[in-house]
Amino acid sequence: MKNIVLFGPPGAGKGTQAEVLRDKYDLVHISTGDVFRFNMKNETELGILAKSYIDNGNLVPDEVTINMLKAEVEKNEKANGFIFDGFPRTESQAVALDNFLHQKGAAIDGMIALEVEEDVLVERLLKRGEISGRSDDQDESKIRNRFNEYNTKTAVLKDFFDKQDKYYGINGVGSIGDITSLICNVFEKL
Repeated sequence: MKNIVLFGPPGAGKGTQAEVLRDKYDLVHISTGDVFRFNMKNETELGILAKSYIDNGNLVPDEVTINMLKAEVEKNEKANGFIFDGFPRTESQAVALDNFLHQKGAAIDGMIALEVEEDVLVERLLKRGEISGRSDDQDESKIRNRFNEYNTKTAVLKDFFDKQDKYYGINGVGSIGDITSLICNVFEKL
């Protein structure tokens, strides 16, 4: 079983690359965004709460996120491994994930981080917002607020995983195929 965290700022391409890795290695892709959208669409209690944060361009609190993700792992007990996309976002979430996986006799094998300049990401997200209709991708000030949240709260996870020799930075600019090749080279060495 291989478990990875696919990491990077909003718009870095995590979802696109996770789909490729899921199919190539028969892993379960757990996207925090997809889990949130499912819960919001179905107006679950956690979904309504998550939506209030997302609509304001803020990150969803740890407790809400962790509970949603634990439920997704539990649904897939016989998986060959997991791709965590958009989770963990804080050190406390990373510790909670480590503890949860440890109880299951598993661990995170590596964090693969897609690294992209902020201005490139803003362009990507605004285009995605036009196509998808996602409210959090249509307002540049909300997008920039998400980057501020990412830089102050989430980027510190690089150090958390680097201290464990589990951090792998990948250039997230280029063709999807080229980026996939770089990720696969790392994945196959884990």
